[in-house]
Formats: sequence, C-alpha cells, structure tokens
Amino acid sequence: MNYYSAPIARLIDEFTKLPGIGRKTAQRLAFHVISTSNEEAQMLAEAIIEAKKSIKYCNVCTNITDKETCNICIDKKRDSSIICVVEGPKDVVAMEKTKEYHGYYHVLHGAISPLEGIGPEEIKIKELLARLTNSEVKEVVLATNPNIEGEATAMYIAKLLKPMGIKVSRIAYGIPVGGDLEYADEVTLSKALEGRREL
Repeated sequence: MNYYSAPIARLIDEFTKLPGIGRKTAQRLAFHVISTSNEEAQMLAEAIIEAKKSIKYCNVCTNITDKETCNICIDKKRDSSIICVVEGPKDVVAMEKTKEYHGYYHVLHGAISPLEGIGPEEIKIKELLARLTNSEVKEVVLATNPNIEGEATAMYIAKLLKPMGIKVSRIAYGIPVGGDLEYADEVTLSKALEGRREL
C-alpha cells in the first residue's frame, strides 16, 4: 500500500536511485524538498540540470570539467613527466587533497570487470595510450582501487605500457594510518609486508 500521494512517492523513488540512499533517507530528503520554498526547490532543480548540461570530459585527461580542458591540465607548474591513472573523478580529488602529487592525471571512468561486461574498450585506456605516444612522460602511476577489478586494470595497462619504455609504478597499500594489525585481514597484511620500505 502506498501511503504517499503520487508526486511525493515519485520523488522518494527518484531519491532511492541515488547511491547510498535508502528508502528512509529518500523519504527525509523528499519531505525536506517539499517543505522548502518554491525558490529553493527551483534552485536545486536548476543546479542539477545545469551540472548535467555543462559537465563534459576534459579533452586531455578525460576528467569531468565544464571547459574543454580542465584546470589541472592547463596548469603549467605541474610535473609533465608523470601521469597518475585513476578510475574516476572522485579519485583525482582524493589524490589532490594529499598535496603530495604534482603531476597530471588520466581518468579511466571505470575498471575492467568481465562479470559486469566492462572490457578495456569500455574505459578510457585507448585515450591514455594516445596521450603517451610522442609525449615526455617518463612514469605512469597506476592508482586504481586495490580490488580484483582495479588490480586487473592495473596489470592490463602495465602490460600495454612496458614496450613503450615508460616506467610503470603502482601505489602502495596495506595497513591504513591509525589502523590496528589485529583487525587487518591476511591479504592486507601481506600487501603491507610487500610494500615495506627502509626507515
């Protein structure tokens, strides 16, 4: 039995399609939206439509931007000898927040996942290869997620890049800062041991 009128039920259904939003959160959001003024609701709707219309892929790194070339790619102060390959735009933000990486990026928009029907052709690997041809890049850092899909993607790209004479590295992973060894699983601990460094 549906307890809500059709417009509210539809709004709740639309909110549940967002990642991480369950039915109860969708209901709270829907009731928040209908309790706001018409102007506020209009501003929210316009912001969504504007973002959807104006966002496109950077013509260099394929990150999302509202310009032809994103702000990172036009920054001449960055190190042009290194490219960090990530799965999605949120990963660029995560890397930038560290303030430790000063090179450029390449965004794949996914990872190889045969079970989901995602092969190398469905993500931005050929754009990466085109970018590396006749470039001054000396190193590619593979910063895909440390899961099965991310590892498969990193291995696939590494095999493609080895013949090009470009150094290929992988971000280290293991025990998070502030984590306890007793709560880490065997795979995480073995990766932490593999990636150990001298002090």
